[in-house]
Amino acid sequence: MRSLFILLFFLGFGLQSLANEPIRLKDLVSVKGVRDNPIIGYGLVVGLDGTGDGGGEITNTALTRMFQQLGLNPQNEVSSNNVASVIVTAKLPPFARVGQKIDVTVSSIGGASSLAGGTLLVTPLKGGDDNVYAITSGPISIGGLEGGQRFTTTATIPGGATVEREIEVNFDRKESLRLSLHNPDFTTAARVEQVINSELGGRFASARDAGTLDLIIPTHYQRSVVQLMALIENFKVHTDERARIVINERTGTIVAGGGVRLRPVAISHGDLTINIGNQDGGNDQAEGSLIYMEAQPTLNDLVQSLNAFGANPDDIISIFQALRSNGSLIGEIEMI
Repeated sequence: MRSLFILLFFLGFGLQSLANEPIRLKDLVSVKGVRDNPIIGYGLVVGLDGTGDGGGEITNTALTRMFQQLGLNPQNEVSSNNVASVIVTAKLPPFARVGQKIDVTVSSIGGASSLAGGTLLVTPLKGGDDNVYAITSGPISIGGLEGGQRFTTTATIPGGATVEREIEVNFDRKESLRLSLHNPDFTTAARVEQVINSELGGRFASARDAGTLDLIIPTHYQRSVVQLMALIENFKVHTDERARIVINERTGTIVAGGGVRLRPVAISHGDLTINIGNQDGGNDQAEGSLIYMEAQPTLNDLVQSLNAFGANPDDIISIFQALRSNGSLIGEIEMI
């Protein structure tokens, strides 16, 4: 039997009150244009204790160019075990301003066995438009253990990059905004539209599809869009979602929404036989390997009965898939 089977129901195990509570729009939607932007650069880490690349075309070429920029002109090929070629990545936050500090990640791309103790030389970080948006350099940190192992070829520099170029947004001058639901759903989108219009006292929001809403900035909030968003993101909405089961066969984990239901059905799997909706009295009973369950049970009821009879994760996953194919399981199954 696999080590652990986890089944989470949003409307079960004492979480029903949480599922029925409205959620802030801040946690449901994102605003178009307000996002991180990835930036990347190539650099050299020096000062390693013999754990560097030890040469290589890319590293040697980079070292030669660096010396030339410093006014030196090496005649022979430059190679060292104390130098490593790295790719440096970072995320440029929305509304980042010149001089702001951001974190960077440094990853070895050569044969270096460890970046511990190294120092990253000055490295420009570029965006997708090939413009330099930040400059980084400094001592790197490989951090602590992760999962019992230390990954010494990847490191970070907290606050190690300085923003040198801004992305113009002019957020406060916008006349309209587009909101995107993190989890598209027609019912939720309609409710968001209704709540915004009701709270603002007019038809300013319009749901375009299951995941998109357009918002016209009211006249009295022109040039005060920040104040408007501070108000809107705290509006609360009762969300809805499809009945869905997400299964991870690698870990034996199943996450299911509370809307998942079962129609009357008979199931036979191995030594187990399950009848749903064919037993009078309403209570689950067990006779040997035969399980009787009341009509329209939740998946919580079914899984608790299966676990009581020693069913393992593979058994339960197979039963769910068969129920979905048969049409007796009301909900979608997604494999990850």
